[in-house]
Amino acid sequence: MGKFAIKKVPTGVKFNLVASNGEIIGTSEVYTSDAACKKGIESVKNCAPVASVEDQTVENYEAQKHPKFEIYSDKAGAFRFRLKAKNGEIILSSEGYTAKTSCKNGIDSVIKNADSTVVEE
Repeated sequence: MGKFAIKKVPTGVKFNLVASNGEIIGTSEVYTSDAACKKGIESVKNCAPVASVEDQTVENYEAQKHPKFEIYSDKAGAFRFRLKAKNGEIILSSEGYTAKTSCKNGIDSVIKNADSTVVEE
């Protein structure tokens, strides 16, 4: 089972969703308070299991309603995903993957680990 790891940074606080093997699956935005950060974690827990997947790397992709995972290509050509909440805000972003399959596996891992009750501060 994964965990949410809250981390203080110079500009505030953020969290990582970490798989049981220690790999970071996704990272949040930087929040101004611990309370806001914890609300972000709750949003991931609520949205990930019901989010659809919108693959923006294919032509004429079908736009999905929020909450959703968006698969996209970054400027370097890597595949990435971001989880958007019901209000359209990005609540979790991935690293870059060289293969789209790996990116999709990352989404599956978020869904699998988002129900974690472990929050480390």
